[in-house]
Amino acid sequence: MSNFPARAVVDLAAIRGNVRALAAHAPTAQVMAVVKADAYGHGLVPAARAALEGGATWLGTAQIGEALALRAAGFDARVLTWLYAPGAPLEQAVAADIDVSVAAPWALEEVADGARRAGRTARVHVKVDTGLGRNGVTPDRLEALLDAALRLQAEGVLDVVGIWSHFAFADEPSHPTVLAQAEVFAGAVALAESLGARLEVRHLANSAATLTNPAVHYDLVRPGIAVYGLSPVPQLGGPADFGLVPAMTLEAELATVKTVGGGQGVSYAHAYVTPGATTLGVVPLGYADGIPRHASGSAGQLGAPVQVGGRRLGVAGRVCMDQFVLDLGPGAREVAGDRVELFGTGADGGPTAEDWAEAAGTISYEIVTRLGSRVPRVHVDSETPATDDDVATPTAAIGAVGR
Repeated sequence: MSNFPARAVVDLAAIRGNVRALAAHAPTAQVMAVVKADAYGHGLVPAARAALEGGATWLGTAQIGEALALRAAGFDARVLTWLYAPGAPLEQAVAADIDVSVAAPWALEEVADGARRAGRTARVHVKVDTGLGRNGVTPDRLEALLDAALRLQAEGVLDVVGIWSHFAFADEPSHPTVLAQAEVFAGAVALAESLGARLEVRHLANSAATLTNPAVHYDLVRPGIAVYGLSPVPQLGGPADFGLVPAMTLEAELATVKTVGGGQGVSYAHAYVTPGATTLGVVPLGYADGIPRHASGSAGQLGAPVQVGGRRLGVAGRVCMDQFVLDLGPGAREVAGDRVELFGTGADGGPTAEDWAEAAGTISYEIVTRLGSRVPRVHVDSETPATDDDVATPTAAIGAVGR
């Protein structure tokens, strides 16, 4: 067990259950569990394993290194990787039977070169920019890219197995761009097929579209944040409304507890001043650990919520690099070592990652993915009894088996 006085406890049973729920929302499609960014901060290998146990048949990563780490850990599911720059280790990716996205002519050339050097046919998904304005080939250049790709396919260098894209406003299902992008995507699929592409999968739906837009489920859906039990559309419903359970609980142990008088300034710049005699508690987590400084209390107002001893409190004053302070109230009985829950499932009335997102002016995705490497991830399984083998595992090296 790590001696760090805080931990992110990740329930693998929740991840399995979330994937089952997502599959039920998209019964006509396969599920790709997106495990990029160390599985949104939950631990790449354990989260990927739980997702596959829950029924996912694909895994998705942004970076090639993450995809290679999955192969190194022994996963044989289909894996797609999609974000790289010139000079990326595409030969290694193709040799490891990793599906690779192509979003530009140069990328097609480098994938082909990597396939030739690997002596293996590359599996390619063509990324189309249907309106997000981010990665992907624009529709006016798609035919030329497909022509080149299908010539390489005829040579046996690669197979065009997929067409895919990403929504700009999937979290607002009625936004006019959703329908517009879906139409552009349908045109891209039709074009690819008319040119002779034999597509295995067409995929457009992220978490939000998986939960709210059955018309775009196609052959494969790509949920990310929802795999970890957080709602991609909090304005429409929380996790429970979609059958999801947050998988991560962030907790810490009070480091210092002391009584002070009224008028005591707390933390840098004394943004919080105690209104009367009270008890202060120091929580040993700060912005070096990914706790948002924007979640600080200011101008006499408390910041992001925490739960201590069944009481809901807030950050008192500024979040520091390694710590923040709580006003535990007069007569508080807490002592050093007592548990503080920053966020979790919310089932017991405690705060959630969404609560922290609102306090910091961001989204829940950022709250969980920004947790630093020195915060141990403790993987538990609420569907099986705990054993002495349960260990805290730091997120130091991506791909470490058993993380």
